[in-house]
Amino acid sequence: MSGASSSTWRNWAGNVTARPVREVSPASAAEVAAVVRRAAGDGLKVKAVGTGHSFTTTAATDGVLIRPDLLTGIREIDRTAMTVTVEAGTPLKRLNAVLAREGLSLTNMGDIMEQTVAGATATGTHGTGRDSASIAAQITALELVTADGSLLTCSAKENPEVFAAARIGLGALGIVTAITFAVEPEFLLTAREEPMTFDRVTGEFDELFAENEHFEFYWFPHTGNCNTKRNNRSAGPAAPAGRVSGWVEDELLSNGVFQVACSLGRAVPATIPAIARISSRALSARTYTDIPYKVFTSPRRVRFVEMEYALAREDVVDVLREVRMLVDRSGLRVSFPVEVRTAPADDIALSTASGRDTAYIAVHMYKGTPYQAYFTAVERIMTAHGGRPHWGKVHTRDAEYFAEAYPRFGEFTALRDRLDPERRFANAYLRRVLGD
Repeated sequence: MSGASSSTWRNWAGNVTARPVREVSPASAAEVAAVVRRAAGDGLKVKAVGTGHSFTTTAATDGVLIRPDLLTGIREIDRTAMTVTVEAGTPLKRLNAVLAREGLSLTNMGDIMEQTVAGATATGTHGTGRDSASIAAQITALELVTADGSLLTCSAKENPEVFAAARIGLGALGIVTAITFAVEPEFLLTAREEPMTFDRVTGEFDELFAENEHFEFYWFPHTGNCNTKRNNRSAGPAAPAGRVSGWVEDELLSNGVFQVACSLGRAVPATIPAIARISSRALSARTYTDIPYKVFTSPRRVRFVEMEYALAREDVVDVLREVRMLVDRSGLRVSFPVEVRTAPADDIALSTASGRDTAYIAVHMYKGTPYQAYFTAVERIMTAHGGRPHWGKVHTRDAEYFAEAYPRFGEFTALRDRLDPERRFANAYLRRVLGD
């Protein structure tokens, strides 16, 4: 096992820090179990951390911090069952690359792939999909080290009550050491990106959702402009984005110029509406066809802080219009687009899409810009509509709220009582969102 040093840990956005007593990098499930048993003997809490892409303190600890660096790799590809089993610390980008070499793919994924598989699934990371759900919903089995150092294998057939909850477990039920995902033969997606007015997108949202396998859009605050993206399976041939045009769209405009615009907006907030009008017209329509992860994901180099709420899908247009009215009337200056995505209902206890067809509204602020006033006002709108916050993004909700928002909340907390009665995996965030 590598490491026992301690230093200050920071998340990707820089809004969360922690100073654990010690950090360790176990290389196997057996070593993870030994870490948990030793922590228990020392009276310390234990948390596993991924790449720090959560904006909440879900992975922070002043006890023992488990880093994922050595718990990586592909254990098995089963072409009969059409599954892949990976170590929990494996980055999604590595998993995607391996699957592509094998002619395989996940069915759906989020728009970044820097996270570890365990970190992404534990907090309910998702993309957008009419019929295909979050990354966690594609899990068919997982391996979990519990508070007493036991190793549980969980699936629909083995420890099914744990499987029902642990796919999105918030790190509260144990340390996930391996995950098995369903995969399918690699396919092609045609992406169609197109500017569209706010009024058209919201007026035609139901049709755009129904007609496309994966639909999402971004609204630029202070404007009536949106950028839409429709991803649908294609018979081919592959026609990737051109090297130059792809660089212009994904790097120069979406990252380089946007970084400069955000920096200017942070320094001189009065310029933000004018910058937004220019930014919203900078991206042009384009169509390209490629393998899934090259269409679903894109580079995100401009750092930000984010809040996202899941709503009943039928409510999303009305709620987004309320958010627009808020921005227009408030004097707030918002340089980041508002993102809207969808997911079908799933059967995971604490999934934001648990039991209902869902749409998501995500709001962002550039790193270093005060975000509390904007997020607080938006959150007030979201909670009035029964919204469920993303577990890894900024929010102020607590266990009392979640007990109402999630019909199966009690099922999850009862399982936690059984698996971790002494709260070996607890921290301040879990005390707030799950209670004690």
